[in-house]
Parts: sequence; C-alpha cells; structure tokens
Amino acid sequence: MKNYIDLIEQTFEWPQEEFQVKNNELIFHGVPLMDIIEKYGTPLKITYLPKIGANINKAKSLFNAAIKKHNYKGDYIYSYCTKSSHFSFIIEEALKNDVHLETSSAYDIPIIRKMGEKGLLNKALYVICNGYKRTLYKQYISELINDGYGNCIPVLDNLTEIDHYETHVEGPYQVGIRVAADEEPNFEFYTSRLGIRYRDITELYRDKIRPSKKAQLKLLHFFINTGIKDNAYYWSELDRFVSKYCELKKECPSLDSIDIGGGFPIKTSLTFEYDYQYITEQIIENIKGICDKHQVPTPNIITEFGSFTVGESGAVLYDVMDQKLQNDKELWYMINGSFITHLPDSWGLNQKFVMLAINHWQEAFHKVNIGGLTCDSMDYYNSEAHISEVFLPKIKSKECLYIGFFHTGAYQESLGGFGGLQHCLIPAPKHVLIDKDAQGQISTSLFADEQSSEDMLKILGY
Repeated sequence: MKNYIDLIEQTFEWPQEEFQVKNNELIFHGVPLMDIIEKYGTPLKITYLPKIGANINKAKSLFNAAIKKHNYKGDYIYSYCTKSSHFSFIIEEALKNDVHLETSSAYDIPIIRKMGEKGLLNKALYVICNGYKRTLYKQYISELINDGYGNCIPVLDNLTEIDHYETHVEGPYQVGIRVAADEEPNFEFYTSRLGIRYRDITELYRDKIRPSKKAQLKLLHFFINTGIKDNAYYWSELDRFVSKYCELKKECPSLDSIDIGGGFPIKTSLTFEYDYQYITEQIIENIKGICDKHQVPTPNIITEFGSFTVGESGAVLYDVMDQKLQNDKELWYMINGSFITHLPDSWGLNQKFVMLAINHWQEAFHKVNIGGLTCDSMDYYNSEAHISEVFLPKIKSKECLYIGFFHTGAYQESLGGFGGLQHCLIPAPKHVLIDKDAQGQISTSLFADEQSSEDMLKILGY
C-alpha cells in the first residue's frame, strides 16, 4: 500500500453506496464535498436531506415485504422519534415520507402544533407520547387530544399518570402502557427505570383503564436501549413482551398494537455489516409465532426509528490547521473545531463515526492523532471502529487537508446544545442543508451561520 486511496481500497469494500472518489476528492451521495467547502468554508456541519426519506422508505419496504411473506395480519407504522433531532428541516423532511411522530417532552407538543399550522400533518397522525411526564407535558397532551388529535396516545409510564387525563381530557381517548423491560446483562441496573413492571400492567388495566368511560388501551410499548440486535437478549425480551401482549389482549379487545422501540443501527464504520432483511423477517416471524401459539390476533407493529431516520444524513467537515510532532512517534493533526463541542458522542460515549479524508487521496498516508481546539486533554480522536488507530494522508507545510466525520446526524446538537455555550466558548459551526431534485440537481442552503461572539456574550449577560 502506497497511497491513502490504496489503504482504503485494500481495507474496505470500496467504493460504497454513499462514498466515492473522483479526481482525488471524496464524493458524498454524489455531492462533491470540496465544492461545498469552497463555498462555505470549515468547520461545517451538513445535512443531506434525501437520505432521510431513503432510510424511511427502506424500513417500510422491509417490514411490508416481511408482512406479505409471512402472511402477517397487521399493519406496519413507521414513527420518527423527535429526540434524535428536533430541527424543523428534519421533521419536515420526515413528514414528507408519511411517518408518524414519537415525543419525549412537553416542548415536543408545540412542534406538533407548528407542523399542523403549516399543513404538514393532519390530526389523524399518530403522536406517541413517551417519557416520565411532568404536569406541563400532561397538560399539553390533554389539550392536543381535546383539539381533535384523536391518535395522540400518551404512553403511561407510572400507575397514576392516567388520573390527569381522566380529569382533563374531555372525550374518548387512547392510551398505551410502557413495559419496564430488563436491561442488557452488563448494564448497571437490572430493570429499566422507565415504564411499568410486568406484574402491575394487568392490574393497571383492570383498575383504571377498563372502568373508565373515556380511556381505551390501544398499545403496549417496550424499549430496548441497545436497539434491534440479533442476540439472545433482544429476542428474549421481545418474546416476553409479545407474550404479555397476548395475555392482555384476551381481556382487552381495544388493544391492537405493539410499539417495539429501540431502532435499527446505522453505519459507524466502513466495515459495518447488518442484515436488515433477515432481522425484519425474524421480528415478524417471531411475533406471529407467539400470537399463533396464544391464539390471539397479530398486532399492528409500530417502530420508533430516530438515529436510523436521521443519523446517516449528517456530516461534519474540518480543516487540518497544523501538524505537531509531540515526541518521536505521536503526530497530531490539529483541526479547526472540537470533538467535545461539535461531536459530543465521540467524547462522552466514545462513539465512532465514519472518518475519511476529503482531498489528497493520492498522497502517502501515516498514523495520526486528531486534536480539537479546546484546552481539554480529552478533546481528541485517535481510533476507528475497526482499528485502534487513525490513518490520514501526509501533507506538506503549505498544503490544506480537509477531513470529514460522517453519519453524525443524530443527537449531536441535542447533546451539545445548539446555539448555546460550549466548552472554551468554541462556536457552533455553520450548518448547510443539501438537497437533490428528481433530476439529480444539487442545491444547498445555509441554515445557520457560525455562532458569533455577540451571541455568546448575550447569553452570558454581558
């Protein structure tokens, strides 16, 4: 292996669906990234909007094909969980693809109303309201139902939550129950703090939902923090959950849906492998088998896909400002941004992303550490998901190397605090939206400029 392109081609299956190289430069979904950098500069966050619809429709196709293959008597409902990214351009793009929404806090509800005012959703939309709810959240849910959002479904997280809806919802309404699933074996706690334990679910239905003149139980919900994985833990929890559905269905005719929260994974390495079709078919086959065993009708299946919806649409682009050899073998590439502030997952959770050079693919490569701008010693990136090292092209003193971190579209702004204060007052970068029309014509627009000192001084009270 001589050059950086040789390293990539001999290490991975290359090119890949979203990545190609043309004229020594990286192309992302057909978008020449150097053109974007020349227009907007760096550091730069980008969102490639068409990827959102592509992933939504991929999941729909997989589930609908599996339903047809196994003669499954139930519908598939795709829900986007807004906590992955609340930005208007994300939710608007998702809604174009006929999705429903899952919320997790009181301030999600005004977003639902804004989308309704714009005519982007109708009141028949499923709004699945999760989370442990304070008074304001329950108030907003009740008001939404009273305003005609008949498929706004609060998912009960404790035994007393329904009391608020009984008092404040004016007419018939639907509820769900979140099951307190067991955490994965190596987790710090045995059972999730969220939801209602299995032994209390039937009692809750009998004592508070069945006697109600307004409430109907619509769905059971469970959430697996690891997402959908092909391992004994996931299949065991799914079996236990569906068996509970079957038990409750026998005395609750209105119960007709299950929500299998915890979504599909996304590509965080060029070596990523995941058999989406096999997993989807196994989910459908397992649910059907358990229901047939218990002789109950198969439920509608709701998925809540957040990272899978939006994660692979995002990227962050940097300029290598300087290279520093700190001892005989530790070479640092210093970027014009920060991992702690721009990609908090990589710092706080050791999350890995697809990382590639954007230019200089014909240059020789070497091992480097990548350092961020803050004064924190933890502001670095020095290992890939597939190897405990990072390799990038060699650069001469006056050359400019650009690098990109890809599939960063979920949670980064939520965790980092978009438009707020960051460690060492590192500003939030520009954010550019990239779209492509039916003819393949690329268009870009600036969503947010780089955060200014005036923005920060105002927040700080100066």
